[in-house]
Amino acid sequence: MSEQAGEAVPAAQKGSWTSFLKSLAGFTGDLSAMTAPPFILSPTSLTEFPAYWCERPELFAAIADEKTEQARASAVLKWFISTLKGQYTSRNESMGSEKKPLNPVLGELFYGYWPANATRGGKTTLVVEQVSHHPPITAYRIENAQKGVVLTGHNAQKTSFSAGSIIVKQVGHAVLTVSLPSGEIEEYLITLPRLRIDGLWYGSPYIELAETSYIQSSTGWLSTIEYKGKGYFSGKSHTFKATLTPPAHVSTSPHVIEGTWHTTSKDMHSGAAFHDVTSPKEEITVAPIDEQSEWESRKLWFGVAKGIREGDFETAATFKGKIENEQRQRRRDESASGTTWELKHFKHIDNDPVYERLGRLFKAQPPTEDAYVYLNNGPHS
Repeated sequence: MSEQAGEAVPAAQKGSWTSFLKSLAGFTGDLSAMTAPPFILSPTSLTEFPAYWCERPELFAAIADEKTEQARASAVLKWFISTLKGQYTSRNESMGSEKKPLNPVLGELFYGYWPANATRGGKTTLVVEQVSHHPPITAYRIENAQKGVVLTGHNAQKTSFSAGSIIVKQVGHAVLTVSLPSGEIEEYLITLPRLRIDGLWYGSPYIELAETSYIQSSTGWLSTIEYKGKGYFSGKSHTFKATLTPPAHVSTSPHVIEGTWHTTSKDMHSGAAFHDVTSPKEEITVAPIDEQSEWESRKLWFGVAKGIREGDFETAATFKGKIENEQRQRRRDESASGTTWELKHFKHIDNDPVYERLGRLFKAQPPTEDAYVYLNNGPHS
């Protein structure tokens, strides 16, 4: 890594980067509303991020093919670990460093799919809706109907600045369900890791995962995933240790998996390879821009994204300002008429019974959490 402050910052942007770091250091509260310097902006809206859950759709589908509770719990863990590279390091590989995604507008939509094939059976579909703007909350639904595997969840971030890093507490959870041939439904509650964004001093931010996340199955199997990042003096980037613990009535030893989540890992007992994400991922298929509605991400942000990709930050800022002003006016109009925005694909509930029931098994914090229930009315329905 460069040793000089701002080494990775374009010369023309050094002043704004220095100002940004100073404002970060003195900022208290949530950072999500802060305006970042143009060179650190991503041309992608946060509503596209749920696609990262399924960029290896064959692993998502394979969960349903396993014949035992233990094998399915292990397959869910393997799929989950395999999503982390796309979610948390892919921008570094494609754009040179972590970028700040575009902050979605309320009601923004993102649709896509991964086509059917012999390996994974039917088509896997994605529906995403921005269900809140302040705070930003994104709800999503991924489904392979033929395999009977469904993921529903929501995600928000609370960000703060500490000791030279941005700390991101991810708020929300996901629930994966598997419809078994017997007619039973298995459920998996998935909690989210905390993030630490380092490398700010050099102008080359990257994400490290921190603390612990969990995957609790309704069958009693629990995956506890501990994230160990690179410290100042030691450690390897993106290291994790996952322990798959059986329910009390099953007399088998826990399985321990160790490795780096952005490359490979192995079963520490057998030595067998566990996950491997060194091969190319599969991008989601999305309708052409001219076939999208005005609320769909890539059409909505087209002018902004084009400006960012071409380095024309002035044009990007003009389009971005226009979108944000339209949103502010829409909120003012709603306030004046006493109406509120109606969600299209999801319904908010204050307490998720699945989270509460499965969370109790590993003493989840918080003990209850809200959720967004999918209304089964997406374009693929």
